[in-house]
Amino acid sequence: MTRPPVTALRIAALLLSLAPGPALAQSAFRVDDVAPGDSLSIRELPDAESPALGRVPWDARLRGFGCTNETPSGRTWCRVKYGRLVGWARRRYLAPE
Repeated sequence: MTRPPVTALRIAALLLSLAPGPALAQSAFRVDDVAPGDSLSIRELPDAESPALGRVPWDARLRGFGCTNETPSGRTWCRVKYGRLVGWARRRYLAPE
């Protein structure tokens, strides 16, 4: 299976961020399984190779706006907000509050 072009991922991320309704019901998460003193990258797109928009502390609390199904890379991502930072975080590092 080939990887979708970045343009398609950008469009999908934009549509998910703009879509109204239950798919974007807010959830509360805490950063989990990140070593004390370390931080979690928040990315532009749900892809480990996507640029990091910023990092959040190992003990941060985030608002979530929906998670992807497993992506072609075999990972699940969640759209999150921390302060003014909005992007994608690996679901593996988030625990429900």
